[in-house]
Amino acid sequence: MALLGSAVRRLVSAVRPPFSPLCRTSARAYSSEHTKEKSVPYEMTLKQGDGATSGPTKPLPRSADVVVIGGGSLGCQTVYHLAKMGITNVVLLERDRLTAGTTWHTAGLLWQLRPSDVEVELLAHTRNVISKDLEEETGLHTGWIQNGGLFIASNKQRLDEYKRLMSLGKVYGIESHVLSPAETKDLYPLMNVDDLYGTLYVPKDGTMDPAGTCTTLSRAATARGATVIENCPVTGIQVRTDDLGIKKVKAVETTHGTIETPCVVNCAGVWATKLGEMAGVKVPLIAMHHAYVVTERIEGIQNMPNVRDHDASVYLRLQGDALSVGGYEHNPVFWDEVSDKFAFSLFDLDWDVFMQHIEGAINRVPVLEQTGIKSTVCGPESFTADHKPLMGEAPEVRGFFLGCGFNSAGMMLGGGCGRELAHWIIHGRPEKDMYGYDIRRFHNSLTDNKSWIRERSHESYAKNYSVVFPFDEPLASRNMRKDPFHEVLTAQGCVFQERHGWERPGWFNKDGPAPVKDYDYYGAYDIKKNINYKYKDLLGEEYTFDFPPHHDVIKSECLSCRHGVAVFDMSYFGKFYLTGPDAKKAADWLFTADVNKKPGSTVYTCMLNKRGGTEADLTVSRLESGAANLPLAPESDGDVYYLAIGGGVAEHNWNHIRTSLQDQGFHCQLTDHSEDMGMISIQGPKSREVLQEVLDTDLSNEAFPFSTHKVVNAAGHQVRAMRLSFVGELGWELHIPKDSCLPVYHAVMAAGAKHGIINSGYRAIDSLSIEKGYRHWHADLRPDDTPLEAGLAFTCKLKSSIPFQGRDKLVKQKEEGLRRRIVCFTIDEKVPMFGLEAVFRNGVPVGHLRRSDYGFFIDKTIGYGYIRNPDGGVVSADFIKSGEFTLERMGVTYKAKAHLKSPFDPENKRVKGIYG
Repeated sequence: MALLGSAVRRLVSAVRPPFSPLCRTSARAYSSEHTKEKSVPYEMTLKQGDGATSGPTKPLPRSADVVVIGGGSLGCQTVYHLAKMGITNVVLLERDRLTAGTTWHTAGLLWQLRPSDVEVELLAHTRNVISKDLEEETGLHTGWIQNGGLFIASNKQRLDEYKRLMSLGKVYGIESHVLSPAETKDLYPLMNVDDLYGTLYVPKDGTMDPAGTCTTLSRAATARGATVIENCPVTGIQVRTDDLGIKKVKAVETTHGTIETPCVVNCAGVWATKLGEMAGVKVPLIAMHHAYVVTERIEGIQNMPNVRDHDASVYLRLQGDALSVGGYEHNPVFWDEVSDKFAFSLFDLDWDVFMQHIEGAINRVPVLEQTGIKSTVCGPESFTADHKPLMGEAPEVRGFFLGCGFNSAGMMLGGGCGRELAHWIIHGRPEKDMYGYDIRRFHNSLTDNKSWIRERSHESYAKNYSVVFPFDEPLASRNMRKDPFHEVLTAQGCVFQERHGWERPGWFNKDGPAPVKDYDYYGAYDIKKNINYKYKDLLGEEYTFDFPPHHDVIKSECLSCRHGVAVFDMSYFGKFYLTGPDAKKAADWLFTADVNKKPGSTVYTCMLNKRGGTEADLTVSRLESGAANLPLAPESDGDVYYLAIGGGVAEHNWNHIRTSLQDQGFHCQLTDHSEDMGMISIQGPKSREVLQEVLDTDLSNEAFPFSTHKVVNAAGHQVRAMRLSFVGELGWELHIPKDSCLPVYHAVMAAGAKHGIINSGYRAIDSLSIEKGYRHWHADLRPDDTPLEAGLAFTCKLKSSIPFQGRDKLVKQKEEGLRRRIVCFTIDEKVPMFGLEAVFRNGVPVGHLRRSDYGFFIDKTIGYGYIRNPDGGVVSADFIKSGEFTLERMGVTYKAKAHLKSPFDPENKRVKGIYG
């Protein structure tokens, strides 16, 4: 019998052979025999002999409304929720037996608290389904065990992170307690607490059984009319092209027949990429070995909570009178040659890789050093570039949905994601804000880039247990998309952020350049680690929940804009043209605001989904028709619209517009010129003086009013100038053909030198915009927020009779009153907030901050959050004015002032050029 302690000592003295990250797994082998029962820590599995060769367990129907492929956690949850929502002509196809592939060997842990309000809600639904709903519906026990969860903090930063989770949990009624080392020892007597800073205990966390859960889900779904067919491998996906050139799912092919269907759901786990290829769909995930070991019996471990020791990158899962020990290492093994015959098999455990987890486990629970290893479990799991799942309708083929890439979290996220995916399929969009999981969060140029997928997935895996800090940035696969200003801004100390593959300015370091280097895999696989890496060092300095060390630099950028003039490189913006015979009809339908003003106008507007939720905010400029002047204007003999969209969500916007046009049958062209133009925004009281020297047009209020645009000459180059502001100041955006970007930029900087012009980045924009009360999509404006709730009723043409998508929902909401609405809060104490802080009204939790930053002009921390009436009533202005509000930050409450208008320039004088 192997002992954990001896395994560590053996491995420490061993000579380790070098490996290349690209070929490491070529010599690895997996067991071709089905693993023995004792190798997995569950009482039951769904393995039943050599089922894969015995033919389908049921006859295949000729057609189905939906075909779900893959009988793991997500497939079973999706079928269950589809059936529960009334879609009973649904078929689940599993090539082997339910749970085969990845689900059967998962650890099955469920933690209720995550640094995301949406994920907290998803996890809560999973917990309800497996602990209550299924048993009530079927009379069967899913195997759920509520033994609690314990998060270990070995330093102040880690405990601060847990306190943030605790505060958010109060909004959702999730019980949690911060414990001292002594209290932790009382709860878990076998634990070493000598090096602890504290812990977070969540009593109602627990453990799921994959086989029991999937069996019960399958029975509940079939009882409602769904069909579950095992031993039926899929061999192809038929795709048809309709009269408008739109690709749509037609049928699913198997070795035992074909099922006609308009909708396929890819829940195939590590095999999802191959399934996507059958339909011409890119599925950006990668397979890796993921392992844990199961110990022999440990006296005194019974009824202990599951443990996550993030700083040691290890988890300890209770398994009866034993523990399962696993984690996330910095050098995971890639599975490059994914085998179609791999069902209930396991890999041989690479002890050299796994050793780091054992060391951490023994430190935390010392009795493990003398405990035997009963079995090892090393199976395949799928991982993605940002450690988030891949969900939603694929951009390439209508009717092809993704429910894969769950990064070992498919069991605990399965219930919530299964419900959202079912809603997505039935209604076209999910109920919750699922953008963080939506396949459209990735730009199309990245989703088939193997180097990007591999590097980013590695980094996300290796950092899975790292503290989630507000201003962190990836180091993997950087410099994928660079605008024309990149080199000159790098030389001036620009510290870049990564969004959608783009490098965009974050802030400007006064100590010289800090370029991003090629990814070094954190020194894994014998790759030489980057040294003297200034960019990484600057990121590391910001790993804090206090004000970052560069707080004063960002203050300087903000106040230079407020008092003088600053230039912002916003080239990463999406830049689309909407043209064609139905362009006006499409614009009326797509945009909440009336964008059909005279040519030369620019309008801020939203785009909605059918439920009235905000899918995007953007500016739409009406152009004159005429000959092409690309990239500044397309050729058109009719209506022309120029769309400028936040670059981090451009792919989402592109696909929302495209699918809306398809659904309505509009004859339009949508063209993307994002890469063909740069964009700089010159903002501040002195912006007019600077630009009047550069542009050959009158910039007075009368000649160039706010929300207008025109093509002008700038230092001898044609640009489109727009008088707009995202920071609440007098200013103009210059949309510049790529080859003209640098000459125009240098001319602006030269003209601005005597006015003290400076470069500023998006960290300053974040502060300036929240100070002004402008929204950031996917922060304080999301698909689950209506414009009325978000304080953007002014963007909606409700006084007109023009129909637009989601209008009926807004009309109804306006009549009934708002049950939730956004509120601005400020506090007097000089403490930072970052979002997720709990909001209390008269001592009762009513919501949480979605977004927060420091406002340097008003010299206060500002936060925006949506609040509800605890009684379920309307959230009126009087409800807000009459309440006493507090914000809870990491367990500490602060008195807050609620504002119905922005505390900065509430009369909007500054954007009109009225100062003093």
